[in-house]
Amino acid sequence: MSGMASDHNTSSQEEYVPHYLQKGDPFASKLSREADIIAGFYLTVIGILSTLGNGYVIFMSSKRKKKLRPAEIMTVNLAVCDLGISVVGKPFSIISFFCHRWMFGWIGCRWYGWAGFFFGCGSLITMTAVSLDRYLKICHLSYGTWLKRHHAFICLAIIWAYATFWATVPFAGLGNYAPEPFGTSCTLDWWLAQASVAGQVFVLSILFFCLLFPTAVIVFSYVKIILKVKSSTKEVAHYDTRIQNSHILEMKLTKVAMLICAGFLIAWIPYAVVSVWSAFGQPDSVPIQFSVVPTLLAKSAAMYNPIIYQVIDCKFACCQSGGLKAKNSLKKSRTYTISAHRDSMVMNETQLE
Repeated sequence: MSGMASDHNTSSQEEYVPHYLQKGDPFASKLSREADIIAGFYLTVIGILSTLGNGYVIFMSSKRKKKLRPAEIMTVNLAVCDLGISVVGKPFSIISFFCHRWMFGWIGCRWYGWAGFFFGCGSLITMTAVSLDRYLKICHLSYGTWLKRHHAFICLAIIWAYATFWATVPFAGLGNYAPEPFGTSCTLDWWLAQASVAGQVFVLSILFFCLLFPTAVIVFSYVKIILKVKSSTKEVAHYDTRIQNSHILEMKLTKVAMLICAGFLIAWIPYAVVSVWSAFGQPDSVPIQFSVVPTLLAKSAAMYNPIIYQVIDCKFACCQSGGLKAKNSLKKSRTYTISAHRDSMVMNETQLE
């Protein structure tokens, strides 16, 4: 009986043929040349805007790196992840779309898949940490006050270690990186779930630890914040001016964080849904022409954050160089100044023109 079971398992594994081996050259584009050119131009625009925007965020933050608050340090880390996706990953896919095939072989495919997953996971876990920071600052003031810069750096080390671990797991034989169905990009081999139980465990582990769990923490944090805000106005009214203005600033920073998380999830959830459907649904159940759309939407996520920093009207070190001390120079931006009056620090909002 055991021999028959073994033969059955072997035959079932032999029946599985990855999608990238079913139609000849795995790196040949399955899209029309016109569609590839359009996708190439789209990614070029996205890549340029993302590189300039996130590069500007990092450059402006570096001017006052010793004064960055913990929340700002985490947001700079998010900009580093987004810049990494744009600089390390997008040139590979742009060249491949214009050439109508993946040009970098299996080594380049696995490198591209690793880099995309590494920086993408780093972005999501960073946003998870930011949401927890906002939750503590808004909902548990007694706990939020002890979060200092060195805690932010410890958190960064954990984030990078977490992203490195999960991005490197496929190289340990527990998974793989493979070409997308349309041929000109690479990603995690979601289709291993159709090959074996081990493949299903790999895919489910990635989904839980690198998407579902962080997303649940983010949603929980901001739901609690929204509920807290409804009653916070009356509570804060009993405090002095310094605490009231500090609370206003924290709420504006929270709005930035909420928009960043919303933009990221909106960009990546369609891709995650298509990937899960490809992993556990019927083979070829997702049309190739349809599968490329969520992929391109996910690649645009790195462009949103610098725009959000500029749109929200708040002092954020990542998008302004002014700092906390206002200077008497001509500027068309809003900053928050701290001035000393009778041994107490009063935060004033100053419009500089």
